[in-house]
Amino acid sequence: MKALALFSGGLDSCLAVKLIQEQGIEVIGITFLTPFFSPFHAKEMAARLKMEHHFVELGEEYLSLVLNPRYGYGKNMNPCIDCHGFMIKKAGDMLGDFGASFIITGEVLNERPFSQTRRGLSLVDKISGYGDITLRPLSAKLLPPTLPEREGWVKRELLLGIKGRKRDKQFELAEKYGIKKFPTPAGGCLLTDPSFSRRLKDAIEHGEVSLEDIELLKTGRHFRINGVKVIISRNRKETEEMKRYRIYFRPEHSSAPAGLYRGELSEEEMKAAASLLLRYLGRRERVIFEGVGMIEAEPMERDEAERYMV
Repeated sequence: MKALALFSGGLDSCLAVKLIQEQGIEVIGITFLTPFFSPFHAKEMAARLKMEHHFVELGEEYLSLVLNPRYGYGKNMNPCIDCHGFMIKKAGDMLGDFGASFIITGEVLNERPFSQTRRGLSLVDKISGYGDITLRPLSAKLLPPTLPEREGWVKRELLLGIKGRKRDKQFELAEKYGIKKFPTPAGGCLLTDPSFSRRLKDAIEHGEVSLEDIELLKTGRHFRINGVKVIISRNRKETEEMKRYRIYFRPEHSSAPAGLYRGELSEEEMKAAASLLLRYLGRRERVIFEGVGMIEAEPMERDEAERYMV
């Protein structure tokens, strides 16, 4: 008997795996990679659990879901109900590839107010179409028995009835199983981050929704000058990344900071962009716009810069 686990590498997903492994069932971990979520702990945690593990990358199809979620967003730009349902459906469609019979997740009843209420979990199951073979070991005793429980593949009495946001029971189990250095819940999902969510909303409003546009949202300080996106680097790594783009600008006598712009800039707008860049250099300087020209400007005052900030 095999089960396929949606595996983030976080504590809840690790505990769900352990509970099923303890019943003699082989668990295979699937970690979905999206433009917003790259759980770097997953591979390490899967190795600790001695579990076969695979990464599955999601691209344009997932991006379309994020931009148009049927059940809306949570507190920020996180479409958790649609997202969980989508990923469980993907896992369900892969069961045959791994010879697995059911799915497990680390979801905990009422741990998250948007997607993990009874209604939220019911909607997730509706979206996926695999609700009866989706087992949530941490909260199973509080939920209707699934097919794996009814058929005796899994002993329901050995599962748990955890609910709510308090995580004392999970920490107790982590100590028991020797699970350490786990990430915080949703810690890797940019869609739950208020700052990133503001940038994403702004990008959607301006029609900047390609995968490249989304990648740029993760980099630098973001501004709008008359509708044109301007990004200023925060560190050496971001400065080096920006040099890859044609729409790149930099101080004449300094290698950092650097900037990008997404659109056409008038001469007046170029001066404003140069002034923004020089705010983080701290002195008057000529600024080179690669392939376009050069302009001299003064560093922008803080109050004015904040008016442009996304």
